[in-house]
Amino acid sequence: MMRLTKNHFYITAWALIFNYSCSQSADKKATIATDSLSTVATVPDSAAFKATIAGKQVGLFVLKNKNNVTAAITNYGGRLVSLLVPDNKGKLTDVILGYDSLKSYQKPREPYFGAIIGRYGNRIAKGKFSIDGKAYQLDINDGVNTLHGGFKGFYAQVFDAKQLSTNELELTYVSKDGEGGYPGNLSVKVHYILTDDNALKITYEATTDKPTVLNLTNHAYFNLNGAGSKTITDNQLQINADRFTPVDNTLIPTGKLQPVKGTPFDFTAFKTIGTDIGQTDDQLKNGKGYDHNFVLNKPSLTAAVATVKSPVTGIVMDVYTDEPGLQFYSGNFLTGDKHDGKHGAAYGYRSALCLETQHFPDAPNQPSFASTLLKPGQIYKTTTIYKFSAK
Repeated sequence: MMRLTKNHFYITAWALIFNYSCSQSADKKATIATDSLSTVATVPDSAAFKATIAGKQVGLFVLKNKNNVTAAITNYGGRLVSLLVPDNKGKLTDVILGYDSLKSYQKPREPYFGAIIGRYGNRIAKGKFSIDGKAYQLDINDGVNTLHGGFKGFYAQVFDAKQLSTNELELTYVSKDGEGGYPGNLSVKVHYILTDDNALKITYEATTDKPTVLNLTNHAYFNLNGAGSKTITDNQLQINADRFTPVDNTLIPTGKLQPVKGTPFDFTAFKTIGTDIGQTDDQLKNGKGYDHNFVLNKPSLTAAVATVKSPVTGIVMDVYTDEPGLQFYSGNFLTGDKHDGKHGAAYGYRSALCLETQHFPDAPNQPSFASTLLKPGQIYKTTTIYKFSAK
């Protein structure tokens, strides 16, 4: 009788320990899933990015400055995976949406998270343009138009990577003549530099052996509240632009330059993003919110062309560029239907914004827009800076 009681005691004890352990494990997982923003910000495991694609090695490259600001970049698509910057309490916060593994970046209809976009950022109407009387047809991958270079744009290519120092990465890629329908063998070089004043500087260079069109940018999705936070509509935004390019219902510019004054597109002074985003307006209807190119008053690498502020973290991001346009996208097509973001986050509707520096959409077909033509012997060079502070 005593033996049975003793066994019963051990069985009961082990059951209690097992149940407590499972409960603690479940609670821990729940905490990570629902409160990931409270965890210490870290970059993903580099092992999850190691692979060979089309005979090229893919990896994750980490840049760091003297303030421990950290950027993680994969040479698959030249993608910015993580960017850890201090909030107003000194806590490092990841402000870039992305994934924990290379595999997630390869899924169908992935939204270009953090990617270098080429050959042509934004849209080209019906995927058609002409150079010197010769017509070219591109991939049609966005309704009736071409978006971000087509089905195999730079976002899906493996760049050759060379880490030049602890805070600088060089990426190179040769886009072959005819890739995506674009003419010319195009040699591209992209430098990521993380400076000690907490700025991420991106410099693009390119040359071609045939006349071609080119419009390079980066498609980083920012949430200064922290990647995985539910919204960016509470952020304040200012854009130094008195005009924008209105679009048709396929998001192709009409060719006009419309004043922002008196419209929901007036961000000439700081305004909370959500203030006018729900207004009844044809342009907001066409874009499902903000998804428009702003005509910068004065492109500059010394004076900010746009600034975003978070009321949650106090993080401020200033944007500098020598490009004439800035595409403000308010994350209208994010769905959050999967918890496949970093740390299991769901990236939902309007949970990030993009500020893509660029020449104008569909410029090859719009004579009044600045030309995007690149000829042999010319060097394409442009720079964009995202600089961070906290208040």
